[in-house]
Amino acid sequence: MSTVTYEIKNKIGYITLNRPDKLNAINVEMRQELGAVFDDVRDNPDVWLAIITGNGRAFCTGHDLTDMAEGAHVKPTSDELYLMESRIWKPILAAVNGVCLAQGCGLALSADLRVASNEARFGWPQAKRGISSVSGPTLLAHRVPQGIALELLFTGRFLSAEEAMGLGLVNRLVAPDKVMEETEALAQEILANAPLAVRTMKEVTIRGLEMTMEERLKYAAEHTSSIRETADAQEGLAAFREKRAPVWRAE
Repeated sequence: MSTVTYEIKNKIGYITLNRPDKLNAINVEMRQELGAVFDDVRDNPDVWLAIITGNGRAFCTGHDLTDMAEGAHVKPTSDELYLMESRIWKPILAAVNGVCLAQGCGLALSADLRVASNEARFGWPQAKRGISSVSGPTLLAHRVPQGIALELLFTGRFLSAEEAMGLGLVNRLVAPDKVMEETEALAQEILANAPLAVRTMKEVTIRGLEMTMEERLKYAAEHTSSIRETADAQEGLAAFREKRAPVWRAE
């Protein structure tokens, strides 16, 4: 791969957008490579969690506008990437190391948790270019009050890292040189817990958004019952009784 690097270490899949000279703008090749990486994160038993970040001073500035027209219909499209990412039931953390715009924001908001540099900026500037947005109306507008989302989409104004934190778009803010360190620390907190239980809670949470309260409760109860039968659940109870750290196997 050339526009995305992918490495698996200690149960973490490290996904790095790798067009630093273009501020990691997304072209057709990057979309295709990200699709392949998301497939591996979903299916690879050696990956329990993934971290997505950008190489250089930007996380991602969105579509490469010089590439946009010719690659508009090449699969996967941006909206398909967001859906792929959000339907991986393993935790995905975004380490937002710099400016994060448009489709870059789509990738960040499709992750579960976000650790950002306190110098990062977020925005959907498409209206300034005469184009519309997929991630702004479908992701941003469902995370923040509608009036705030529409103001950002109508004006193309950028959010500071502190504003993004205040709106709940970011979980943690750190100095620029601490972004990956803090993201990895958060990843280790998650990896200390039973992976199947974590995945189940993510799946129930995400799928539950499309259900009624009654449907959500039934769905959650069914999944909770199935998790109780796993080897990891038995290991967790045994470790508690024996006052030791559990050894998870994702089984």
